[in-house]
Amino acid sequence: MTELNGIFPFRTALNTSTLFPYNLDILQQIELVAEAGYDGIELWIKDVKAYVDSGEKLSSLWRELDRLKLAPVNAIAFFKWCDQDLQTRKEGLRQAEEEMEMLAAIGCPAIAAPPFGDVSHLDAAAIAEYFSDLKAIGRKAGVEPYLEFWGRAEYLSTLEQAKQIVDLQPMNKMLIDPFHMYTGGSNHELLGSLAADQIGIVHVNDYPGEPSRLIINDEERLFPGEGIAPTKHIAATLHSIGYSGYLSLELFKKSYAGRSALETAKYGLNSIKTAYSVNAIHS
Repeated sequence: MTELNGIFPFRTALNTSTLFPYNLDILQQIELVAEAGYDGIELWIKDVKAYVDSGEKLSSLWRELDRLKLAPVNAIAFFKWCDQDLQTRKEGLRQAEEEMEMLAAIGCPAIAAPPFGDVSHLDAAAIAEYFSDLKAIGRKAGVEPYLEFWGRAEYLSTLEQAKQIVDLQPMNKMLIDPFHMYTGGSNHELLGSLAADQIGIVHVNDYPGEPSRLIINDEERLFPGEGIAPTKHIAATLHSIGYSGYLSLELFKKSYAGRSALETAKYGLNSIKTAYSVNAIHS
């Protein structure tokens, strides 16, 4: 890994999927991410629910985050907000409302909204309408959904499609992920056409040249700067459009070659700051 060269104009977060091999509970995750030096954390709603199911109160979780000065910047959840079946979609929105209220109680301002469910016969206009419904629920709870595209989704698989939807309504925001850009065949140049306030958060990762993008899976994601992703170009483009928000490390590795959880988190932080440093604003 090269040393940090240039400036680092972003904030850092760790998506707790990166820590899955260590089987940490949510309090252990929060303690570790704070100790490693990140600015924020992306929690998984399943871990928030497990905390509540154990008899703990969300107010206690909020106080722990506040004590450690660790921002809960976004949450990962799976509800069928855009399924083409009306009844399924209604149930998805009910679930979203419940989960958003939980997140609001711990001070988490956002939740990911990927194309989870049957979206095979939808188009941009339909997705935009359903996203508007989700945003209305979010406004009541005080939690903003970030439109996420998945590289292998039947629809909403590319940055192009996500931008088309985000452009249809003001104040829409999306979640960017290099791995999904790769697997879906997105055009990286399109990043430069986004406004900074159209990006809610950026997941960061890398990927090897083999296997091909058609068969590569999540477990083969790499730390930023260790694969073939155009990371420096992405960093410069984000900087050029004025994005200075969170870069959140999201990996799904089964193991980390003997590293402890803290070692992995610190290594990831250094990887982000090294790979996403920029020298100047590019136009």
